[in-house]
Amino acid sequence: MTKLEKLEREVQSLSRDDMSAFRAWFRKYDSDEWDRQIEEDVQSGKLDSLAEEAVAAYRTGRAKEI
Repeated sequence: MTKLEKLEREVQSLSRDDMSAFRAWFRKYDSDEWDRQIEEDVQSGKLDSLAEEAVAAYRTGRAKEI
C-alpha cells in the first residue's frame, strides 16, 4: 500500500468534526504552498515574460480593464 493510499484511508476514517478541521487545515496549507510557489516563480524570473507581455499589451492599448 502506498503512502497516498494509507493517507486516503485515514482521511476516510475521520469523524465529521475531524474532517471539518482537516479541511480547514488543508485549505490553509494549500493556500500557503500556492503563495510560496508563486513567490519562488517571481524570484526566479519564471513570470517575467508574462509580465512583459502584459505591460506591452497595456502600453499598446490591447489590454482592457476587468
